[in-house]
Amino acid sequence: MSELEFDIEHYRPQMEEAKKRLEIAQKFQEPDRVPIIMQVGNSFFCKMFGVNIRDFYLDAFGDLDLQIEVQIRGLKWLFEELGDDRANCGIQPDIGPIQEAIMFDLPVEYPDDTSPWIVRTMSLPEAVEKLKLIPPEENPRVLQVFKQREKMKEKVERYKLRVPVWGGLQIHPPLSAACGFLEPEEVMVYLYDEPQLVHRLFEKMLLAFFMLRDFQDRYFGTKTKSMWLADDHSALISDEMYRQHVMPYNMIIYARYGTNGRHLHADGPNDHHFETYANIMKLTSMDIGGFSDLANAKRAFAGKVFFWGGLNCKDFYYDFAHAKPVVDRALLIGMPGGGFAFGIGGEVYAGVNPDTLCQVVQYVKQVGRYPLDPNLMGADKSGNEGSVSTSPQA
Repeated sequence: MSELEFDIEHYRPQMEEAKKRLEIAQKFQEPDRVPIIMQVGNSFFCKMFGVNIRDFYLDAFGDLDLQIEVQIRGLKWLFEELGDDRANCGIQPDIGPIQEAIMFDLPVEYPDDTSPWIVRTMSLPEAVEKLKLIPPEENPRVLQVFKQREKMKEKVERYKLRVPVWGGLQIHPPLSAACGFLEPEEVMVYLYDEPQLVHRLFEKMLLAFFMLRDFQDRYFGTKTKSMWLADDHSALISDEMYRQHVMPYNMIIYARYGTNGRHLHADGPNDHHFETYANIMKLTSMDIGGFSDLANAKRAFAGKVFFWGGLNCKDFYYDFAHAKPVVDRALLIGMPGGGFAFGIGGEVYAGVNPDTLCQVVQYVKQVGRYPLDPNLMGADKSGNEGSVSTSPQA
C-alpha cells in the first residue's frame, strides 16, 4: 500500500467551486454552467482496475486493503480524469446492497464478479412472524460494520492517506426494505390482497429503521437532520397505492430525521409519483433513476425540487456519438431556470465506458453554460457530430 497517495487538500479548490455551483442551482437559479453529478460506484472502479467485484465486497469484512486501494484509486480518477462537480469525498467499508441482511441476520450470497445479494429464505407471512428485531448494540453483524469503519480509519492514518473515512448503516424505507429480502412480486400481491398483513411487516421495518438510525447517532455523537431515502420499488405501484400504503412511512421518517432536508432516490420509472413528491411530500431534492423521463420531472419539479439524473447507464456503454443525443436532450430539458444537475440516474455501474463518461463530462462543461445556447450542440463542419475537446481548461 506504500505506493498509494491521496491528499484531500489538493482537490479542495475543485470541491469549493463545485459546492458554489451546486448551491446556486439548488436555489433554482442559473450558475455559470450546469452542475454535473456522477455517482460512480465501486463496481465501476473494480472493472476499470481489473478487480473481481466479489473480492472487493468480501474485503469489506476482511483486512480492507483491497477496499482502500480501489476507492483511493477511484477518487484520484474522479478528480484528475472525470472532473465532475464533486463537493466532498471520502471512503468507507462498502458492504454492497445487503443492509437488511446485516440488520435482520439473513444469509448473503457472493456470486462471482458481481455485487452480493440477500438470499430469500422466507415468505412474507413468515417474515411478519419470524423476522428478528435485534437491537443494533446487541447485533454482532451491525457492530462488525461499525468496527470495520474504525479499522479502515486506523489503516488510512497508518498509510498516511489524507481522506475522510465515512461509515454507518442504513436500511431502506419499509417497502424497499421488504423487497430487499422477499420476492418483490410477493410483496406487491399481498399489498393488494392483504394490505394489513403487509403493514404489520412495514411497521417492523420502520421500527428497525429508527433503531438503527438512533444507534448510529449515538455512536457518532450526531443528530440526523437531513435524510436520504432509496425508494426503488415504489415504481411498481400506482400513485394512489403509494400515497395510501408507502408514503406515510417515508413521511414519518422525514418528520423524524429530515427537518433540514428531504432527499429521495428511485430507480424508476417513477414519473407517476412526481407530483406527489413535489406537492405532497415536498422533497428538497431527488435523484431521478434512468428509467424515468426528465421532461416529466422538469414539469413537476421546476422551482420546487432540485433534481438530477434521468440518464440510463446503458446509454453510456458505447462511444460518445452514441451517448450524445440523450446528453443533448437532458441539457435542453433540464437546464432552463436552474434547479437541475446533469448526471446518470442512481449509480454509475460497471459496464459504462470510462472514456465515454469523461468525454461526456467535458462536452457538458463546454455546451452546458448559461445562458443555454442550443447551437453549441450541433455537428461540426467535418460532419462528425459532437466532436469534443478534452482540454482541462474546458
